Amino acid sequence: MTTISPEELQRMRRSGVAFQLIDVREPYEAERCSLGGTLIPLGEILERLDEIRRDVPVVVHCRTGNRALAAITALERRHGFKGLIQLEGGIQAYADRVDPALRCE
Repeated sequence: MTTISPEELQRMRRSGVAFQLIDVREPYEAERCSLGGTLIPLGEILERLDEIRRDVPVVVHCRTGNRALAAITALERRHGFKGLIQLEGGIQAYADRVDPALRCE
């Protein structure tokens, strides 16, 4: 499995490279703070496979990384996805290291 640091994700976003960002947190968490992207809660990920692109890299994140890892593992093992990337430390690390104005508490 591939990971990306918050700083690398910021560079990716600024460069304009094509990728998909998926947030596997719950809707109430995404209401507090968000990086944008597609909200697909972990419990819905296997029912919403058609929303996950296969033609570009896909960065998956949650609050700290555990749910993103679970989602990536399920998608790769059960559905043959490739090119999935886990955001190291999740949105919490992104807020701490890249965007201190992002408040997720």
